[in-house]
Amino acid sequence: MSVWSQEVPTEGAVELPPDPRAMNALGRNHSLETALADLVDNSIDAGATDILVRFVQRGTRLVGLYVVDNGRGIEPERIDAAMTVGGQRRYTSEDLGHFGLGLKAASFSQAASLTVLSRAAGHKAVGRRWQLNASRHGFACDIVPGTFAAAELDRNWQLPASASGTVVRWDQVNGLPSSDDPDQVDEFLSRTISHLQGHLGLTFHRIIAGRGVRIVIDVEDIHLGAGVRHRVAPIDPFAYPDTLPGWPKDLKVRVNDNDLVLRCHIWPRRSNTPEYRLPGGAEARQGLYFYRRSRLLHAGGWEGIHAADTRLQLARVSIDIDGDTAGMFAMNPEKSRVSAGPRFASAVAAARADDGTTITDYLQAAEAAWINANRRTTARRKAVLPPGKGFHPKVSREIRNELPLLHEEPLNIQWKRFTTDAFLEFDRNARTLWLNRAYRQALLGGRRGGGNDLPVLKALLFLLVGNVFEGAHFGARDKDNMDIWQEILTAAAKAEKSTFEARS
Repeated sequence: MSVWSQEVPTEGAVELPPDPRAMNALGRNHSLETALADLVDNSIDAGATDILVRFVQRGTRLVGLYVVDNGRGIEPERIDAAMTVGGQRRYTSEDLGHFGLGLKAASFSQAASLTVLSRAAGHKAVGRRWQLNASRHGFACDIVPGTFAAAELDRNWQLPASASGTVVRWDQVNGLPSSDDPDQVDEFLSRTISHLQGHLGLTFHRIIAGRGVRIVIDVEDIHLGAGVRHRVAPIDPFAYPDTLPGWPKDLKVRVNDNDLVLRCHIWPRRSNTPEYRLPGGAEARQGLYFYRRSRLLHAGGWEGIHAADTRLQLARVSIDIDGDTAGMFAMNPEKSRVSAGPRFASAVAAARADDGTTITDYLQAAEAAWINANRRTTARRKAVLPPGKGFHPKVSREIRNELPLLHEEPLNIQWKRFTTDAFLEFDRNARTLWLNRAYRQALLGGRRGGGNDLPVLKALLFLLVGNVFEGAHFGARDKDNMDIWQEILTAAAKAEKSTFEARS
């Protein structure tokens, strides 16, 4: 009968490398935006002043993606370490890299093939390629001929001349449209480039503004060349137009011989600027903003300090965690979120400004600023009917946020078949503006519609005709307006339908 033993005996060791299929699991929490931000991190760490993100198009299909920089490049003897999964290098106090997984995890989250081509000043160009292939044995990384690496690096990327630089190439990229419809591809590119400008502009706003780093995005047609370049502008979440008296304030607390500083800002009011209306929405972006080496890691949320509240959407707090104060924070591998440990909330509660202000005082001041700003804004704006059926949720939310609402039944805007060619039908009893379904396909450009389709059209109609549905009184002026709207909009709808049918 065996008994418990404190020591476990061994008789040698055996190498157990991970299955190559483990590569497929890397970076599964990345989005395209966070994956590209991770590659931009590498470029910035390499001292790049100019970084290009390029989509590659062949005919109507998108077939690949590049990230190109004019940084220091990789020396030939270091290329294998750079391409090793989990490979470590010596990070400086200013580096954005941290885990040794960023390049590989970010790339494999989006593409089945990763190629890195690089040249350090005074050295020959080198290249390596990883491919996700379950049938391949071991962790064999392809060696790219130096001639091909040099040819790719020497292409006219329209970056400032440099003796060094790196090209990261993704092939077999996930999530690119498989359609041959050029309109769908153009829509994808327009939406994706806009999202990238917002995400990269927010993530690197301090670095773009402070170091003069330039990030641009373009699309290269392999037959026609590169198109218009889209500059990534810095989006500073703390760049409000004017300040409230006494703010911002620094709340400080000493934690294990380290200072934790919360720089507490209050926007004076809501704004239509990109700095206020951040990706994800202003309300979701209230709260804490964590920075490391001037890179934004985390935008919004209160990490246990307070629950999200509409009345706190003017409140934003910046926290620099370069030194990871007493191990209080954990950054995820995607560098898109920071988790605060259990001691964080108590440390924040103990923090004080020089004048004695606490976090509770700050939250109360932010809420008061919201109430005052909202009172001044809504007092100047005419109340409208609430939006009802047929409105896109974002449009409905915007109307409710921007305008005071009447305490009446909502206004619906919906489609139905008409027995005439009129474009509109005003049903005051049902509080519904009906649209003639005969024009729907033309207005959608042949795309499939839904209950909340054509949000721009419906928003304009809401602003134009909404008042005729209000109250019980309906006068001659209202009737005349309805006749004018009907004539002009029906003529416009007929013209749209004729143009669509001619194209079809």
